[in-house]
Amino acid sequence: MFFKPRILLNYKLLKHIPINKTVLRGAKTAKLKMNKAYVRHSPDGEFFDLNFALNGERIKRPFNFTRKVSETVETLLTRVKTNVDKAANKKKKKKDEEPYSSSVSLMLNSTEVPKEELCERVFVPNENLQLSVNNEVFKIVINSPWVIALKLPTSILAGFPTYPSTFETVYTEKDLSTFTWYSSKDKKNWEPVGNDFIYTPQNSDINHYLKFTCLPRGETSEGPIFEDISTCKVEASPGECPFETRHLFTKHKLVGDQFRVVSYNLLADLYCDSDFSRESLFPYCPHYALSIDYRKQLFTKEIIGYNADIICLQEVDKKIFKYDLNTALSHLGYSGQFDLKGGVVAEGLAFFYNTKRFILLDSSSLVFADHLQTEPVFRDIWERIKSNEKLSQRILGRTTTLQVNVVGSLEQDEILVVANTHLYFHPDSDHIRLLHGCLAIRYLEHFVKGVKERYEGKRVSLVFCGDFNSVPSCGIYQLYTRGLVPGDFIDYKSNQEETIQNIDMTQSFQLDSACGTPKFTNYTVGFADCLDYIFYEKSNLEVSQVIPLPTEEVLKENTAIPSIVFPSDHIALISDLKWIRN
Repeated sequence: MFFKPRILLNYKLLKHIPINKTVLRGAKTAKLKMNKAYVRHSPDGEFFDLNFALNGERIKRPFNFTRKVSETVETLLTRVKTNVDKAANKKKKKKDEEPYSSSVSLMLNSTEVPKEELCERVFVPNENLQLSVNNEVFKIVINSPWVIALKLPTSILAGFPTYPSTFETVYTEKDLSTFTWYSSKDKKNWEPVGNDFIYTPQNSDINHYLKFTCLPRGETSEGPIFEDISTCKVEASPGECPFETRHLFTKHKLVGDQFRVVSYNLLADLYCDSDFSRESLFPYCPHYALSIDYRKQLFTKEIIGYNADIICLQEVDKKIFKYDLNTALSHLGYSGQFDLKGGVVAEGLAFFYNTKRFILLDSSSLVFADHLQTEPVFRDIWERIKSNEKLSQRILGRTTTLQVNVVGSLEQDEILVVANTHLYFHPDSDHIRLLHGCLAIRYLEHFVKGVKERYEGKRVSLVFCGDFNSVPSCGIYQLYTRGLVPGDFIDYKSNQEETIQNIDMTQSFQLDSACGTPKFTNYTVGFADCLDYIFYEKSNLEVSQVIPLPTEEVLKENTAIPSIVFPSDHIALISDLKWIRN
């Protein structure tokens, strides 16, 4: 599956936007320019939107309409008149006062548009189309840049980057748009404090509300200003976080023949936001610090501060990818890919790359259970296990996924295959994890061979990141770093009823662990050990720096992690890799 760049104006997508909900929500926060009416629709869509604001003596308010493109001008104007009259008559000062009756017309080149004309034929780009409501005349702007949804987060910490938790636009170039942040104690007197999409509140903003405004622009036009005001006040930060000490080693982005890799399990909200998590798994962590609205501020700042080129994340909630990570990181020059795990869980694997240094050449993913019985490269493994009914049922029920992305260096004549996975966690499942590890490396051998054939003459190197849920003594580490694991390895017998026999596995990559085998990459009260790795192809790459991990003393300052300063129960791995020159 080759990467296809996102198209800004995807008309087929636009027609599926629930216009009557999201657009009206955005329109309520728009400062509509006087003497302009805004119409938005898609060529394939069933509906269009009309927005304008009256500023007469009797009526001062915006009006928002969602209508079918197939209706006549007369039907539209009747609806406009009905709503305007209704708004005006609500403000009658005397009971015996005559009901208000407005006059509404649509003009093209100073001539009234025939009322039997269909709206889809009228609302096309035209400089001379006007809407007249009483004595106010509005120039109609077709498909101007528009914000369809805008919302600020419900938790904001001083010293941590904040940005709209929801920000959706149409006909808009984000890089051309203007953003402004304001701070206020009382939501009345606003002081400008920032002019970028992302703002880091200062200590002076504590106990203040924030307001965010956006003037959306396209290449040839601009829309009205949209704004949202936070429902919460800026709170004091939890103090210096341990990851900020690690940031001292990653102050600058790399250049030339080096690149920085991050692998990080974020602890998905769906595994953290429950009574069981709060009372049994992480009882030592304050409830507010387990909230995703709190934790995402920490891990977003943490990830940004690593100045990485390649970022592989596990346990990423679908909404967190869309509204937080992708929103923040794309603004900073990264592009991302997201793949849900199999089954119905709303979390998965995320991959980001620095677009100033790499270009995406290919992107794919597979759920092992969906391909185990049919993929030719897995055939011999499936033949060995299918007769064990309990084993085959269990492994076919797993949602474990492998994400694979191919990026080309924009500075070096090099190609990277970056794999990312999160293996099954259950304590009695060393055999399942090892089997998935075997499937993953088998698939990657086949995949990398195909990339080399496709880009003949290019050097292709493998980087394999993930939460493997396997300690260094387990079979996966042996297979990846030594190239083989015997068929009688102890991991295959971790569940007696599901014992795997006679799968002697070898692999051809010369891999090593970029960060070695730290004492801890996961640290909770119930379990603490090394589970996460960045495997790299040491025949092509070498390690130039490993960012030190927090000490055990730091990890247990708040009993364990997550905590008020650690957003996950895992620790991010960061390593600088360098291409070896022959």
